Amino acid sequence: MKHLALLITLGLSLCAEDILETIDRNLTPVSAQMYKKLINIEPDGSKKEFLLFQAKKDKDKMISLFLSPDSDKGRATLRLGENMWLYIPNVGRPIRITSMQSVVGGVFNNADIMRLDFTTEYDLQKQTENEEGLLLELKAKNETVSYDRLLMQVNKKTMTPSSIECYTSTNMLIKTLFYKELKDFGDKIIRPSVVETVSPMYKGYKSLMIYGKITPKDFPDEAFTLDNLSKASELRR
Repeated sequence: MKHLALLITLGLSLCAEDILETIDRNLTPVSAQMYKKLINIEPDGSKKEFLLFQAKKDKDKMISLFLSPDSDKGRATLRLGENMWLYIPNVGRPIRITSMQSVVGGVFNNADIMRLDFTTEYDLQKQTENEEGLLLELKAKNETVSYDRLLMQVNKKTMTPSSIECYTSTNMLIKTLFYKELKDFGDKIIRPSVVETVSPMYKGYKSLMIYGKITPKDFPDEAFTLDNLSKASELRR
């Protein structure tokens, strides 16, 4: 990954797939477990926090397990490509949810919380250099992707995003994601530990996603099924 970043710094061209793949792998291993805190901040300053454990496998599978608050503890979400489900213990069966909904409220939607690799959902259409690094224009591979177009500002030294503007097909800005506070998570994972988002559609509101741990780990395919979603807590062992 550092080699690719060096090539870009030297002005040598890379194929679009290599650039996005580099960014994906710098943000998250192909398969990994993560702990993150979500914080929703309202205009009056009040906050609501959630603690999640996440298991990611390959480029299109993710499970999120709620560890707190107590009111949400035991809930789990499953993402397979663009298909998503929510499991609530006292309901007993998974419920279909959409990418643009949010199981936690706030500015982050379900696709933000359970983000797939950029190479899975987007094609790189254009790249330009500016004072901040690289500016990438990404186009959704199909209409099921949450955002039709992304403008991603990339730090050339770390090859990770510093900000991402998310647009609809009619070029309306939905939200902006800011990647902050670079952190060494070990296992050669050095990436922003905080993602902050604001939206013109939610004036005065702000949401934060804070990564506590990211560890490479492989999981069995059968863990990412509706039948096993109720057993998501076993993935932490």
